[in-house]
Amino acid sequence: MPDVSLKNVKAGLSGFADQADAGEFVTMTQHEKPAAVIVSLEAAEVAGKAVPEDGSNLVRYLRNFHLDADIDDDVFTRNSSPSREADL
Repeated sequence: MPDVSLKNVKAGLSGFADQADAGEFVTMTQHEKPAAVIVSLEAAEVAGKAVPEDGSNLVRYLRNFHLDADIDDDVFTRNSSPSREADL
């Protein structure tokens, strides 16, 4: 995956688009730090399908997740016994 400055991308965008179309990822840098990636339309569509359309994220998923399992309530009961001694 070549790293290319934003200035050079502006100068040769069609060549970098050809590289992306061939399956190569082209990383654009700005101030010598990665800023964006040029990818093929196919790769962008695959990435887009991996992100839920409703904008949900892992935290929202876990909050709304309902486990249908037979688990005893005492599995999640806090252990109230004193902690062990630690030498600091």
